Amino acid sequence: MLATIAPVGALLSSTFLVLAAAGLALYLVPLRAVSEGWPTFTISLMATSYAVAFTASCFITPHLVRRVGHVRVFGAVLALLIISQLIHAIIVEPTAWIIARGITGFSLAGTYMVIESWLNEKVTNENRGAMFSVYMVTTMVGLSFGQYIVPLGDPMLPTLFMISAVVFALAVLPTSLSTAQSPQPLTVVRLDLVDLYRRSPAAVIGAFMAGLIGGIWNGLAPVFATRSGLSTAEGATMLVMAMIGGTVFQYPLGRASDKMDRRRVMVFAGLIGVISCASIVIFGTGSRTVFFIGIFLLGTVLYPIYSLNVAHANDHAGPEEFVSISSGMLVLYGFGAMAGPLIAGAAMEITGPTGLFAVLGFSFLFYAFYALWRISQREQVPEEMRGDFQPIVLGQESTPQGLELDPRSDPEYGLSEDLRGDQTDRDSTDQKV
Repeated sequence: MLATIAPVGALLSSTFLVLAAAGLALYLVPLRAVSEGWPTFTISLMATSYAVAFTASCFITPHLVRRVGHVRVFGAVLALLIISQLIHAIIVEPTAWIIARGITGFSLAGTYMVIESWLNEKVTNENRGAMFSVYMVTTMVGLSFGQYIVPLGDPMLPTLFMISAVVFALAVLPTSLSTAQSPQPLTVVRLDLVDLYRRSPAAVIGAFMAGLIGGIWNGLAPVFATRSGLSTAEGATMLVMAMIGGTVFQYPLGRASDKMDRRRVMVFAGLIGVISCASIVIFGTGSRTVFFIGIFLLGTVLYPIYSLNVAHANDHAGPEEFVSISSGMLVLYGFGAMAGPLIAGAAMEITGPTGLFAVLGFSFLFYAFYALWRISQREQVPEEMRGDFQPIVLGQESTPQGLELDPRSDPEYGLSEDLRGDQTDRDSTDQKV
């Protein structure tokens, strides 16, 4: 494992610092907005602005890198991240913050894409799985660390925004001073919704719903925590408990989906989401133990459902299509993340904080019923034709470069050594022809 980590230590250090600063901002911005007395719907506009800009960056950043190179783009997007945090500290006004969150979303996507493209240069077919796992752990620890910085300061002061800006600035150093050569150009997202839907309607609708659910949680969960009377430490614990639930249950849910119709697992996951949301609506935060158990249960399906959709979509595609199919799925996820906060924000304005979990519960219910309906419309993919489930990077939105870290992006993934050799021979023959 040390041999895998050592060549990319600088990149992983930058990853940790970026995610720590992002995790701090993710919790701090809605927390401060609530303290300022801004309406929930206004805060939801900030989350939507973030999602729109993040998704747009997946299309735009590859072209910027082709023009000026990885190092310049990396420095530019981190400079924009620093500026966005300073805007939050200096101009405490809703419109400015909506714009600043858009800058943050665009820049974070660019940062992830550049870092992940550098990591891809260091990955081989032999260590791809180990590298992906290390990257997952680094991002989760970074996010959790950043969220727990918030209770150490006063959200009403500019100090925490300054700290976030400083940490983003520190993230420039490890990668910018690295002697690693610039990687290949970034993957450009190409989206064919008609083809994606034709291949797997359940995966397409599921990806959109997963984005809607994820956008609601990431954008408005801190609002629920504050308006429900949780302390800043309890709010951070709420966010981390959901990630822990996702970490613990991604693997068993994924393995189950490898052995049976993945849509049945989608139905099960959707029903678990409904139950967990209903329990929180009914019991609230009166008993912290019951509440955190409900959040843990929610986390067990909150994150893995997107992975289920990606796995199901790729069951209907060839191994060489993994990155292109999965890139389309992440854009659909982004579309859902744009809509989710607006719907939940409006509901919370009408019903109060529990409106968050009411909307989440109905979203999970639709997710489950659509998958159930699709079971009656098409036969399942035979087990021998299904690929392996792989978990996602928890708490961080995906980018096309992150998909290339996934072991399934190797067309020979899952083949024995003999079959790998045969595939190599066929590829060589094809090139000669």
